[in-house]
Amino acid sequence: MDSLTKIAFKYKRHMAFLVILSVITAVMVILQAYFLVTIVDHIFLQEKGLSEIIWMLLGLLAVLLLRTAASYANGRMGIGMAANVKAAYRKALLHKFSKTPVSQSLEGQSGSKVSVMLDAVDETDSYFSAYIPQLIKTSVIPLLILAVVFTLHVNTGLIMIITAPFIPVFMIIIGMQTKSKSEEQQEKLAAFSGSFLDTLQGLTTLKLFGRAKDQQGTLRRSSLSFRDATMGILKVAFTSSFMLELISMLSVGIIALELAIQLIIYEQIPFFTAFFLLVLAPEFYSTLKELGSTFHNGRSSMGAARKITEELNRAEQQVQWGRKNLPAKSVPPAIYLNHAGFNYGDGQFSLHNIMTSIPPYGQIAIAGRSGSGKTTLLHLVAGLLPTSEGEMIVNGEPLTHYTESDWFGQLSYISQQPYLFSGSIAENIAIGGNSNASRKEIERAAEQAGIANLIQTLENGYDTDVGEAGRGLSGGEVQRLALARAFLKQPAVILFDEPTTGLDLETEHILQSSINQLAQHATVITVAHRLHTIRNAENILFLEKGRLVGEGTHQELVETTPEYRNMVSVQRGVKAE
Repeated sequence: MDSLTKIAFKYKRHMAFLVILSVITAVMVILQAYFLVTIVDHIFLQEKGLSEIIWMLLGLLAVLLLRTAASYANGRMGIGMAANVKAAYRKALLHKFSKTPVSQSLEGQSGSKVSVMLDAVDETDSYFSAYIPQLIKTSVIPLLILAVVFTLHVNTGLIMIITAPFIPVFMIIIGMQTKSKSEEQQEKLAAFSGSFLDTLQGLTTLKLFGRAKDQQGTLRRSSLSFRDATMGILKVAFTSSFMLELISMLSVGIIALELAIQLIIYEQIPFFTAFFLLVLAPEFYSTLKELGSTFHNGRSSMGAARKITEELNRAEQQVQWGRKNLPAKSVPPAIYLNHAGFNYGDGQFSLHNIMTSIPPYGQIAIAGRSGSGKTTLLHLVAGLLPTSEGEMIVNGEPLTHYTESDWFGQLSYISQQPYLFSGSIAENIAIGGNSNASRKEIERAAEQAGIANLIQTLENGYDTDVGEAGRGLSGGEVQRLALARAFLKQPAVILFDEPTTGLDLETEHILQSSINQLAQHATVITVAHRLHTIRNAENILFLEKGRLVGEGTHQELVETTPEYRNMVSVQRGVKAE
C-alpha cells in the first residue's frame, strides 16, 4: 500500500470539506474576538446597559455554536477517514496472511502478526483523525488571522511572522526523533506479543520440562523493553508539549508588551484595537501549538505505517494462478511433474529436477529420510508452493493456467495435524464441502470416516462444540473428522501427509480402511513413513537430499536403489549389507 501522505491525497472530497470547515472556523474565531472585545468595550469603557449589547451577546452565542459545530464536523471527517484507512489496511493484511504460502506462514510468530494487524493499524488512526484535520486548520486559520492583524497593526503582524517559525522548526526536530522511537516501540510490541502468545500456547510443555520460570523471566525482559520504548515516546511528547507552550507563551507575552507600550506610553493605538489583537494572538499560536502536538502523533503513525508496509511488501513465493477452468470430471486429472523444483532461498533447502507421472487413480507414495523433501514435494503438487524451476502439468496444461478455486475444488489435503475450528462437529465437517451441505450429507460423511458412532454417544451429537484446534478430541478423532471432510467433498486428488503417525493400531486400521474407500474414486498421494504404507503403493517416489533418486514399486526399489534398501533395513531392524 501507499504511504500515509499518498493515501490522504486520495480523499480529495474529504480534504475539500476540511478546507471549507477550516475557513468557517477561522471566520468564527475572528468574529468571536470581535464580539467579545466589543462587549467589554461597551460595558466597561462606554458604560452601556445590558439592553444595548443584547444583540452582541446573541451574536457571540451564535458564533460559539457555529465554531463548535465546525470543530465537531472537522473531527468527524477525520475519524471517518481514519476508519476507512484502518479498514483498508486490515483488509490488505488479512488478504496477505490468507494468501501466504505454507512456507511463509510457518515463519515468524503469530502474536507478532496479530500485533501488526491490531496495534500497528490502530496507531495510524491519529494521522487521519487528528494530524491531517489540524494540518489543514493550521494552513488556513493563522493566515486569515495574520491578514486581519496586518490591517490593524503592522508591528504585531511582524512579531507573529518572526516568532511563528520557531514552532514548526521545533516540530521537525522533535518529529524526527518521534518517528524512530515509534518504530522501535512497534518492534518491541511485536516481539512481546509474539513471545507472550508462544508462551501461552506452549505452557504445558514448559511446565513439563520445568522451564516455566525461565520463560517468565524472558517475558519480563520483553515487557520491560516495551515499557522503556513507550516511556521514551512519552518523554519526547512531554518535552514537545513543554517547548510548544513555552514558545507560545513568550510570543504572546512579546505581543502584549508591544501593545501595552503603544497603548499606554505612546498612545498610538486605541484600546479596542489593542484588546482585539491581544485576543487574536493566543488563537494564532494555539493553532500552531495544536499542530505541534498532533505532529508528534502523526510521526508515530508514520512509524506504525512503515511497519505495516514492510509486512505487506514482504516478498513471498506463491503460485500465480490463471483464468482457465479445470472442469470437474468423473476421472481424476493426469499429473506430470516436468523438471519441477522449489528453492526456499539462498543457503536453504531446495527440491530439484523432479520428473514423474501420476496417472488418474494412481496410488503414489513419497518416501525418504527426514529432511529429504517429502512434504515440500507434497506442497508443490498441492499448489501451495510455486515451482522455482520446471512446471507441473495437469491434463496437458500447466497448473498455473487454471484458476485457484477450480484446482482446490478437486483437491483434499490431510496433514498429520488437521486444524479444527472452535465450533460444532457438524460445522467442522461442513468446511470440507460446499456451503449448502445438508445435515444428512454431513452424517453420511461421518459414517464413511468411521466417527459416526462416537458422535452419537455425545450428549449434543453433531452439535457438540469442540475447542479451538480440536481441544477435547484425541488425535485419532481429529484425523477422522478430517477424513469426514474429504468424504463430504469427494475430491479427485487426495494428499496425505502420513495421517496415521502416532496413532494406536485400532485407530490406524479404521483410518486406513477409510482411506482405501476414498482411493476408489480418486488419485491418492501419500507421504509415507511406515513400511506397510510404502509396500501398498503402486508407485513410490524415493527422495534423497531434495532429489528423486528412485522410482518404482517396493520390490523394484529394494533391488535398484541402495539408499531405499538401507532405509527399509533400518525400519525392519536389520543391518544393511
